[in-house]
Amino acid sequence: MREHQPMTQTMKISDVKNTLSSLVNKVYRKETRVLVEKSGIPVAAIISADDLQRFAQLEREQEERFAVIDRVREAFKDVPAEELEAETDRFIARNRAAVEEAATAR
Repeated sequence: MREHQPMTQTMKISDVKNTLSSLVNKVYRKETRVLVEKSGIPVAAIISADDLQRFAQLEREQEERFAVIDRVREAFKDVPAEELEAETDRFIARNRAAVEEAATAR
């Protein structure tokens, strides 16, 4: 079961300054996340160390996905876009048909 997600509250930076200690305790206990605004513009966030770790992991995973896309793009750089698109459509159609066939076989 997923753990409870803290609610996010938006606060003016002046209010954050006045209540920082208690806010940090609430963030630590995963009761809240804080979006800090300055002159009505979101400028920063206060999140738990666990949230920061998850965020960093998501960034790493995204970088890995883009690296894969870049490698595929490089491998097919000399293939015309129309040919790639047609082959991709054929591939998707074959896989959809296989999935449908497997579903009806059950």
